[in-house]
Amino acid sequence: MSWLPLSFGAPMVLWGLLALPVIWYLLRLTPPRPRTEVFPPLRILARVLRREETPHQSPWWLTLLRLLMAALVVTALAEPIFNPREKLPAEGSALALVIDNDWASAADWGKRVATAERLIADAGSNGVPVVIAFTAEKPNAEIGPFDASAALDRLRAAKPRPIPTDRPAVYARVAATLERLPGASVAVLADGLAATGDEAAFKTLLERNAARLVWATSDRLSLTGLTGADNQVDGFTLTAIRAPGDPAPAQVTAGAFDDKGRRIADAALTFAPGQATATGTMKVPFELRNDFASIALDGEHQAGAVRVLDESSKRRRVGLLSQAEADQAQPLLSPLYYIRRALQPFADLVEPSSADLADAIPQLLDQKPAMIIMADVGTIPAQVRQRLVDWVNNGGTLVRFAGSRLAAAGNDDDLLPVRLRSGERALGGALSWTTPQPVTEFPKNGPFADLAPPTEVTVSRQVLAEPTPDIVERTWATLADGTPLVTGMKKDKGTLVLFHVTPEATWSNLPISGSFVEMLRRIVQLSRNQGAAVANAEAAAASLAPYRMIGADGALVPPTPDARPLVPAAGPLPVTLENPPGLYGSETGVFAHNLLNASSTFTPLARPQVSLPVTAIPYAFDESENLKGPLVTLALLLMVLDTLAVFWMGGLFSRRPRRAAATAAALLIVFGGLFGHADFARADDSKPGDAQAIEDISKTRIAYVITGEPGVDSISRAGLEGLTRFLIEKTALEPGPPAGVDISKDELTFYPLIYWPIDATAPMPSEAAIARIDAYMQQGGTVLFDTRDQFSNGIGAGSASPATERLRDILGNLNVPPLEPVPSDHVLTKSFFILPEFPGRFNGSPLWVEASLDASNTENRPVRTGDGVSPIMITGNDFAGAWAVDENGDPMLPTVPPDPMQRVYALRAGVNIMMYMLTGNYKSDQVHVPVLLERLGQ
Repeated sequence: MSWLPLSFGAPMVLWGLLALPVIWYLLRLTPPRPRTEVFPPLRILARVLRREETPHQSPWWLTLLRLLMAALVVTALAEPIFNPREKLPAEGSALALVIDNDWASAADWGKRVATAERLIADAGSNGVPVVIAFTAEKPNAEIGPFDASAALDRLRAAKPRPIPTDRPAVYARVAATLERLPGASVAVLADGLAATGDEAAFKTLLERNAARLVWATSDRLSLTGLTGADNQVDGFTLTAIRAPGDPAPAQVTAGAFDDKGRRIADAALTFAPGQATATGTMKVPFELRNDFASIALDGEHQAGAVRVLDESSKRRRVGLLSQAEADQAQPLLSPLYYIRRALQPFADLVEPSSADLADAIPQLLDQKPAMIIMADVGTIPAQVRQRLVDWVNNGGTLVRFAGSRLAAAGNDDDLLPVRLRSGERALGGALSWTTPQPVTEFPKNGPFADLAPPTEVTVSRQVLAEPTPDIVERTWATLADGTPLVTGMKKDKGTLVLFHVTPEATWSNLPISGSFVEMLRRIVQLSRNQGAAVANAEAAAASLAPYRMIGADGALVPPTPDARPLVPAAGPLPVTLENPPGLYGSETGVFAHNLLNASSTFTPLARPQVSLPVTAIPYAFDESENLKGPLVTLALLLMVLDTLAVFWMGGLFSRRPRRAAATAAALLIVFGGLFGHADFARADDSKPGDAQAIEDISKTRIAYVITGEPGVDSISRAGLEGLTRFLIEKTALEPGPPAGVDISKDELTFYPLIYWPIDATAPMPSEAAIARIDAYMQQGGTVLFDTRDQFSNGIGAGSASPATERLRDILGNLNVPPLEPVPSDHVLTKSFFILPEFPGRFNGSPLWVEASLDASNTENRPVRTGDGVSPIMITGNDFAGAWAVDENGDPMLPTVPPDPMQRVYALRAGVNIMMYMLTGNYKSDQVHVPVLLERLGQ
């Protein structure tokens, strides 16, 4: 029964309102007020009149109060609901919920969950099983059928993923499940974006066993994505897209952020009416553009509006130098012509104003270039030579091209990667027995390893390198006869490169080939890292470990447990659950893997044309409100007022204030118990029983803090299980299974060590919970805090990751002693294994422990002094991620970098920590062993 914004679940109860007149007649009667007399009793008896007593009429306001109370009770029993919602069609043999939880659903994920909750609630009221599947989850995820309670649990545990949907595979699984449940209602909660294979996927899902389609989608596709961010000569050019056909103009603002999350530039992108693409330019200085780490659109909380940048997006300044005069009539013969054409798209080129090398080289160095290219430059003047050598040693990249001047200049060990033979070598011609040589496969140890050899390139003239033992290591490109074409070497922090041909097409046609552009691009990329080239390019290209990921809401987060190493390829790489968008690599160099590319478009998803009954619903929160509770509460309050009014009319509050106060206090206690639902539990109800306590202390167990984040907690448990296995295998200790503890209520004294993974998205512990941790640490327990990132190397002031910021908030309420990184002579370094460091899944953060303030005799003792065990340890290396194993004992997460020995060292670090916890610093007394043995001998 519904009347506009108000409905009733049991409208027949409202007939009880007709009894209000009868109730009014009964309630209007009240006994007469008793008379008060003063002793002696004889005088009272003498004045008592023998007359018939009749009840007085109750005041109108008291009658109205009682009528209102009765009306409230009747209305509450009728189950009133304000702003009732329409019941959704969740009926049939089952309800199949197919929900898009990809990046496009992140912005309004709360509305989608609320809509799905209403569908599940209606299915539960109808006793219908629920099949629930998400289109951006693992292909083997369980989809049911479930009862309504289990389906709600799975819905609330799901989160949007920063990846596209996989509707064909998920819809096929749901269709296979519905073969056992024909006649089911299918609810599709789509993100509004069309994808490849949608038509076939909907046909598979709806064609056979579906009886009804519930179609839920947004009113309009309002997404805006960032598909391009190119560092051009005059600025950073940005490209944004939106759904086509929008007649309204729109403007979005893009912000550029550095690697510490600071906003350093803005740009506005304007969509014309009906246009789906907008462009804009961030016109900022060259040096500032190279600090860009990511670019994001304001107001768009989804992964498609963020682009991370790697070295390929950073422009470097390249200096060009040649001793030959430019020929204006024949520019193709200029030594720098092809170099300019090859480098101009991705580098800022600078040239000196003077042709004299003594002036030209300082002019270039003053502009702080990342790379200098010398086209057939012979002898370097002595007055500027040392400055050029120092520039190379400090990280500069020097690229030299051969020619007649270089061939005649002789060797230069400081500015050439190899020693050269005097003169030149001619291939082909009337006076030569040889023919022009082609280029063979590029060596695997050079930066050109992933390039295909140019079959059309031949060399007819070159300078030769002296055969030395290290010539193979320094060769980056070779000819078919084995002679080097390009050589290079690291020199301190810099790089020296030599092309054994001229930069114009006189000695070879290499400068007019496409391979020439790619080769120079690779060298520029090396210069961007200040010459930090990867020693084995093939191994580096094999896989890149996840470094920082883009979350579904567009935030940069640490790698997720599902992330796997990325294998770079020439074309666009797919975004999957194993390879989500983000940065892959390490601190020395990263590869940007973005969600959208230049060819991406937003196509609205069309509702499938089916013969089934279709119900279209919008995404919305449930705004209905059950009024039964408030009405009952109001009726009880009126009952309290009625009771007080009766006491007042009876004279209870007139002459006996003490009795009145006692009566009022009793009433407050009674009604406080009714409204407050006080739970007077016994003192030991919240404590574990004796049997549980005995079980907890029967074996040594490592505990971990339950954060409430399922992914974090599962990795913590798997990590401690892996460490437990390693302890049983390598030591005499046989710990029990790890225990998850709720620090707000569980007993902590049973565990010598508690592992606490810090997660910025987990709820902040209460002050009472932190106080319990503080008491645990003061009583001898140790807490190992793990921020699980290597972006923060300390806990002091300054820029830090969100996890480190959360750790600071927690530590601010604890009595934390002075801390220091584990010294080389600390007990932890030798409690079982000899360890110089304590790596985890990462190896970039120190392990912080309580500082040894009185370690005055470190020269005569093998370890630091002190009698206690550090009550706190802090790391950012993700110990649990390195320890975590699956049921088969195989590692669950890759280490960063992917080194198998790093995992072994991480497990050894865990053993040292446990032995330190259980035995203390007993090894600090090992210095007395010789004295003890001597006394025993006496």
